[in-house]
Amino acid sequence: MSVNGVTGATSTYDAYQTSQSTASKAEENVTNNGTSTAEDKGVVYEPSNEKVTDSTKKTYTQNTDLVNKMKADAENRQKQLQSIVEKLLGQQGQTYNIANDLWSILSGGKLEVDEATRLQAQKDIAEDGYWGVKQTSDRILDFAKALTGGDPDKIEEMRAAFEKGYKQAEKTWGGKLPEISKQTYDAVLEKFDKWAEEAAQAKTSTEAAAEASTTTNTN
Repeated sequence: MSVNGVTGATSTYDAYQTSQSTASKAEENVTNNGTSTAEDKGVVYEPSNEKVTDSTKKTYTQNTDLVNKMKADAENRQKQLQSIVEKLLGQQGQTYNIANDLWSILSGGKLEVDEATRLQAQKDIAEDGYWGVKQTSDRILDFAKALTGGDPDKIEEMRAAFEKGYKQAEKTWGGKLPEISKQTYDAVLEKFDKWAEEAAQAKTSTEAAAEASTTTNTN
């Protein structure tokens, strides 16, 4: 029952008790005058002993299944990004070595690269090439956004996953990755920073618009 309901019921009860008291006195006077008996008295109201329960109070219970599912989803997103980063940077490093005639040297002369393959590799690692810094860093960030649905609250989670993926790529590579991969690493972090900045600006604009709307409605 609401507070107003309880207050209303109390007021009604007080009024009723007052009328009952008045009626009882009148009946007593009539009885004393010999014009009425106790049987003529009305039914006496007995207040209820039922306790009022505040229906607005709620019991909150943690949804353990949902929490565990969300944790599993977050871990899965991180692992997927780590995996793609490791693969992309590994392939980028291989292409870099082929383009710079390092593949044969690193393999001890066991793997020869023909001229056409080397020229294609040089094209691929160029500034606007598929394995160049720009396109590779773009793919990594696009993948991070796809995994999170573009949720800005997941930016730092994805940044951490990228950094872990880079370290894993170095471990798989057997040491420091080629310079082009280091440049890609820096480019990806810059793009994470830009994503976070744009998200902050969007949030500020939304809050300002909401505040302006509230002020207008109030006036």
